[in-house]
Amino acid sequence: MATISLCMIVKNEEAVLGRCLDSAAGLVDEIVVVDTGSTDATREIATRYADRVCEFAWIDDFAAARNFAFAQASMEYCMWLDADDVLLMQDREKFLDLKRSLPASVDVVMMKYHTAFDRAGNPTFSYYRERIIRNTGRPMWVGAVHEVIPPFGQVVWSDVAVTHKKEGAGDPDRNLRIFEARRAAGLHPEPRERFYYARELYYHGRYEEAERELRTFMDEGGGWVENEIEACRFLAYCAYQMGKQDEALQALLESFRFDDPRAETCCDLGKHFLDRGEYRRAAFWYELALTREREDRSGAFVQPDCYGYLPCIQLCVCYDCLGRRELAEAYNLRAGQYKPEDPAYQHNLIYFAEHSG
Repeated sequence: MATISLCMIVKNEEAVLGRCLDSAAGLVDEIVVVDTGSTDATREIATRYADRVCEFAWIDDFAAARNFAFAQASMEYCMWLDADDVLLMQDREKFLDLKRSLPASVDVVMMKYHTAFDRAGNPTFSYYRERIIRNTGRPMWVGAVHEVIPPFGQVVWSDVAVTHKKEGAGDPDRNLRIFEARRAAGLHPEPRERFYYARELYYHGRYEEAERELRTFMDEGGGWVENEIEACRFLAYCAYQMGKQDEALQALLESFRFDDPRAETCCDLGKHFLDRGEYRRAAFWYELALTREREDRSGAFVQPDCYGYLPCIQLCVCYDCLGRRELAEAYNLRAGQYKPEDPAYQHNLIYFAEHSG
């Protein structure tokens, strides 16, 4: 059986660290916790679980901190979790199966990462991350923010999921502050860093700056295809915020030059026309979304609802507005197959019952 060191970097995580480590208990062979400057009870909690608790002076560089944590590991593989991550019971069982069956030739295990959820707890935002990595003894993490390990060697994909259960807002300005400090120091951003910097600008309402960074990212090239597609979507979101409706539409359509349409982009286009009362054109894009195959292993940020529930519930609206009541009701029933407890679906059931005949 493969041996695994769980390597974590933490700071002021007393509210969630025990929950995380409880969920990992019995799954890994070693726990290393690296504290980057906690002033609460984080270190005390870590000592109850960890084989090794170390300190690392924070230098505004997540890759540096994670590389230090990995350097403390002694097992064949390193695994990382954030303090507000958990392995749910069903994933604990699958994790043990994975560990028992992992071929010795594997270098990287990609695992699902669920980061947003609906009222019923179903994931609404998910993507794959490199989660278990062969302990090579050399630094592997790159990126001061949104750090990553570039894939190498033999990579396998697992359906085991890590669930992100964030508590509290954290520091919403941290990532932007790090990015801008790097700019001030004259460090030229790699394409991936520029993409994430642009997203931070958008989240902070700095839409014109975000638009410029996204355009530079796309013009310079060298980015991952999925980031280029996502950049088009964020260009559209910036344009909407600045009142440039036609430019928003063009940005969404521009994504098609990078690859076939993603269901997420189709839903964005459907919303564009639905918001303007152009129901026939909106229906076209929502119907197209339903034909798109979900590719979790592409590296994209996947919104599962865009591959079923969302297009169906919006097609219900479109066809009802177009006077095609029977088709609208059929799409509502189809939406209910994805989310039978969803309030919109339940509301529509009542609506159609009251307007039957």
